Amino acid sequence: MKNRRLLQFSLFLGVLYGVFLSVSIDACTTVLVGKNASVDGSTMIARNEDLNTAWSKHFVVRKENTNPSHFVSKGNGFTLDLPKEQLKYTATPEWDTSEGLFEEDGINSKNVAMSATESATTKEEILKKDPYTAHGIAEDSMLTVTLPYIDSARAGVERLGKIVAKQGAAETNGVIFSDKNEIWYMEILSGHQWAAVKVPDDCYAVIPNMLSIDSFDLKDKDSYLCSADLESFLEKNQLINTKRDISLRDIFADKSKDEKYNLPRIWDAQRKLTPSKKQKITDRSFEMFIKPDKPISIAETAYIMTLHFNGTEYDTIEGTKPDKYRPISVPNTMESHILQIRNNVPEEISGIHWLALGIPDTSNYIPFYSNISETPEAYQKGTDMPDDISAYWTYRLTNILTKPYYSDFKKNITLPTRQKVRDHLSKELASTDQQARELIVNHPEKLTDYLNQKTQSFADYAIDAYQKMNQELIVKMSEKTATHHDKDL
Repeated sequence: MKNRRLLQFSLFLGVLYGVFLSVSIDACTTVLVGKNASVDGSTMIARNEDLNTAWSKHFVVRKENTNPSHFVSKGNGFTLDLPKEQLKYTATPEWDTSEGLFEEDGINSKNVAMSATESATTKEEILKKDPYTAHGIAEDSMLTVTLPYIDSARAGVERLGKIVAKQGAAETNGVIFSDKNEIWYMEILSGHQWAAVKVPDDCYAVIPNMLSIDSFDLKDKDSYLCSADLESFLEKNQLINTKRDISLRDIFADKSKDEKYNLPRIWDAQRKLTPSKKQKITDRSFEMFIKPDKPISIAETAYIMTLHFNGTEYDTIEGTKPDKYRPISVPNTMESHILQIRNNVPEEISGIHWLALGIPDTSNYIPFYSNISETPEAYQKGTDMPDDISAYWTYRLTNILTKPYYSDFKKNITLPTRQKVRDHLSKELASTDQQARELIVNHPEKLTDYLNQKTQSFADYAIDAYQKMNQELIVKMSEKTATHHDKDL
């Protein structure tokens, strides 16, 4: 996620937070879980979309064959002729699309998921050899021109790769594709060069804002893909002397921020998912793909997205050295998603777009079947100013109200409510799966309407619980207002 523009924070947020929080140029954190590393055989790709503390994201369904035949980016003028046939897909666009759609994440009707992007930085000396293209593809356009036109994760890499090779890229990014069998992680390395690697089924990966593909085999076309002229580019510029197990990270990555900004996030997640591997936050390298000590669930993936060095001196909320390292969870997360493609249910209900608006540490991941045809109205509202109707501001307000008395409010109010909602949704999802199975067999024409109805009920239950909790938080906060007078007078 790039810093799209400078936005002023509202006085309302400034007062409640106590300070204005800076926005980093590079943001977001990605987590990938292979199907054999998950509890139920699902593939899972997750990312925190970080930019601003007061910037609503919407959640929509784009119907099939509704995209324009000629796409023009409002961000940088990138243009592309689009295929006539377009799949339906879910997406989380900006509330204000005047500078681009930034649809970011979604699942299409072929059960292919995409999340874009994880911003990274390329060495200046590389960019001199292959500079960015001003009107090349960038984050604001990426999902819109790719996800509706692919039928597998690998096809996603190939389609986006062709666009980068032909029209160039405007920035360095990591992009994720998944289907029920595979996850592919792709990196746009420079103006026209890209590479992608298939995530091992029994591993997971945590990717911060850095080029992460290390070992890369130019000859293995089953597990590695790249731009057609990557090998010749490397040879021409004397960047390699072998064609196997080359380190693209060493060649392309600007590592100047890694020690404090990127690597600590990998450590924080790996210490939770693979505690048997003893590592230090100061280590200068971590395995990109690593096996978990036990299979990973949706709840555990969600927990990783909330980490802020919990329980250490570096905890950014309660630690003694909160400014030392950049955590996974930050105050400027606008939405967090987990795109799950399940293998233990019929294809019609395989895709689940788990969405937490606002900061996942205090928000909740709501399960949306990707086979819905509409989203709840509250998820289509919200701007850069607070309101009492949008889902975004309901969840954002919870974080604002929890933060001033975090230890007390998180433990005694926010966490119990979050757990109550999570338990309810877990039971409802299982029940809905069962009813949906019966509809698929007996009344398939009724399935989409049923999923729309159930998804609406999931969202309504969670929003209602959070709105009531927000009222309680306001009351408890008012009780803590300091008094400076003789209480007997």
